[in-house]
This record gives sequence, structure tokens and C-alpha cells, in this order.
Amino acid sequence: MTTRRTSATLKVALALAAFTASGTALAQTYYKWQTVEMPSASAARCGNGSPYRIFVNRTPLTSKTVVMFEGGGACWAKGSCSGEGGLLGASNPDGVPANYVTSLSMAAYGLITPFTSRINPFASIQTQSWNIIYVPYCTGDVHTGNRSAVYPDADPTQPALTYQHRGAANAAALAAWMGKNMPRPDHLLVTGFSAGGAGATANYAVLREAVQPKLSSMLADSGPLMQAPRGSGAASLPLHEKIRVAWGLDGPDGLVTKMLAKYPGKGDANNLGSMSLALAKAFPQDRLGFAVFQQDQIYSDFSYRDFYPDVAAATTDEARKPLLLSRWQPEVKAWTQAMTPFANVGFYVPYERNLIKSHCLTILGFGGTGIKEANLRTVESFLDNMISRTAPVIKAYATAPQAQDAGGGGALWDSIVKLFTGA
Repeated sequence: MTTRRTSATLKVALALAAFTASGTALAQTYYKWQTVEMPSASAARCGNGSPYRIFVNRTPLTSKTVVMFEGGGACWAKGSCSGEGGLLGASNPDGVPANYVTSLSMAAYGLITPFTSRINPFASIQTQSWNIIYVPYCTGDVHTGNRSAVYPDADPTQPALTYQHRGAANAAALAAWMGKNMPRPDHLLVTGFSAGGAGATANYAVLREAVQPKLSSMLADSGPLMQAPRGSGAASLPLHEKIRVAWGLDGPDGLVTKMLAKYPGKGDANNLGSMSLALAKAFPQDRLGFAVFQQDQIYSDFSYRDFYPDVAAATTDEARKPLLLSRWQPEVKAWTQAMTPFANVGFYVPYERNLIKSHCLTILGFGGTGIKEANLRTVESFLDNMISRTAPVIKAYATAPQAQDAGGGGALWDSIVKLFTGA
């Protein structure tokens, strides 16, 4: 009898110890930002050659996962790749430190977007209860490059800059890590803002193939790959030709080369904009969403300033604005028209809001992103439509030139954004 009691007591003690240990492990693993450094053998790295890191916030309650590609500027010269140019220059030129998400950085402690904070003071969204992966931006190539570049200084007596455009390599390393370390998602959402919007689009297939989710969706915010076929005269064509070379998109290990090989016949090598539509063809069961403002003066500036003398010569925002928008708005219209025939592709294009020159719909909060004539109060309705799938995809384009308030005053939000981005 004594032996049985001792045995039973031992089993209870062991169970309690196991429960306590698992509880401790739970507290250490979940609902906290975990820093994950990509292995150097994967070719993942920041522009300055330093290690590339991602940040993961897990939950034990669901396998659903949101991957958020960070935004920022881009570069193809020493100055901008060194971080000059404010919002238009390369982000994080000194790399991504291990405490990036929990420090004064673009991530803003996870508050830069409702997608990356469990509780957000500016907006709530259903993905806040999912597993969250924050993908920093430090390669100056909208997360698409795979090339080492050497950029000379304007002063020949100064050293050149060796810069690693490895955004696509970083995303491939992320995909490999997710495939080995995350459960198969019941639902995967790949999203991003600004350069991250382009990155979400460019790397969607790589991530999706790695984790094989049961359902998969995408929301690319303000990082459009415009329809610009070679020979078309499209306003974004000079930009596309520049980045093909600077970032190695058409090289043997380039993103475009790999995508066309993986999905033959889905895209057009002579039109970078066709890569978005290639996703719709390759994954007809997925929902793919794109959002942008008609008055975006940041992404349009990035797209045109270096290639059009009249834009470059403008000395004030007021003088530059009509030069940008006269090119931007027709391109946005053609971009949405190309997406219209696809049943699994949605778009959301409001007119204007008073936050960083109408750039991005999903940073900080969703205020000022409505499309009144479509009865859509904010872009959150568009996102819920993408995820919930209870109705056909939304294709909404504002027809009235309505300027909206971001809430709390656009000047205040601009100051907050500039504080965290260094612009």
C-alpha cells in the first residue's frame, strides 16, 4: 500500500513539474517578440552586409499567420543607399539590430501597423490574434533584389559603397525558416506597406509554397507594380528598366527569372507589372488584394523623380505634385483595369488623406481610408472581405475627389511617422 501511494504521489509530482515547466516555456515562447537571425549560408543579409533578422510573435491558440513586409525607400546610388533622401532613401542602412521591434525604429514597437500589434490604440483587426511575423527592410530593393552592387561616390576621391541588394534572398530564407519552424497555417495573410507592399507581392509565391496554407490571402498596400510593358511608353517603364539591372531582377538568381521558370506562361518577361497578375493565374483559389491612394505623392515621387527632368527640377511640393499625379493617376487606372477581369483579385483605391502625402492605407490606423460611394468606411472592410470570403472580392475605385482626415490631425500623424522613420 505504501509503495502504491509513493508511486501515485511521484506521478502527481512529475505531472505538476511538467505542467509548471510547460507553463514556463509557454510564457517564454508566446506573445513575445522573438528575434530570429537568418543563417549566413542562406545568403540573407542587410545592405551593409550585416546579419538579417526577422521578428516573430507566436500564439498557441491558432495556426493562422500574418507576415508583414516593412516599408521604406529604395536606392540605386551611394547616397540613397546610405540612407540619404528621407522616406525615399534606403531604410535601415546600418542594418537591423536584435532589439529592432522593441526600440525606436520603423517598427515603432509593433505599432507601425495594426497587423503587428496584439492591441493597437489606433485600430483593431482580426489578424491581431494570429501568429505575427515582422519582416524588416534593409536592402533598398523593395524586398526583391539578389545582387551585390558597387556604387561610386560623386566625389572620385571618396570610396565607393558596396551594397547588398538581397531582399529576395532574405524572403527565401524567411520562407525556409517558416517551413521548418511554423505550423501549417489554416490561413496565411501576406501583407506589407510601401516597399513592403511590393515585397509582399513579389515574395507571396515563395512564402505560400513553403508553408502550404489551407487558405491564403494577400494585401499589398501602396507598393504597386504598374503595368509598364517594354515599348509602351508607360510612365513607370524607366523605373522598371533601372531596377531590373540595379537589383538583378533578370539575373540567373533574379526574382523575375525564378518566377517565370516556376510558373511558365503566367507572366511576361517584358512587363514587370504582369508579375502581379501571374499570381492570380498561379493561385486561382487565393484572394489577392491591392490598395493605393490616387493622390499618393511618395510612391509616385520614387517612381518618377530620377527619370523625368521636370519632376527633378521642381523645387517645392506644390510645384511637383501636379507633375507626379499627371503620370501617377493614369497608371493607377490602367493598373486596376488590368486586374478587373480576375475573380480572385480585388483593389481598393480611395482618393486622398492627410497623412504623409496620401501614402499607405494601413500604417498606424485606418482612419481616412473610406470610399463613400461604395459604402466602405475604411480599408478594414476590404481586408475582412479578403480574409472572410463571405462575398465576391471588392473592386472599389473612388470617383469623387474626396480628401479625408486620418484622425487626430494629419500633422500629428506625420510627426509620429517621421519620428519612427527618421524622415
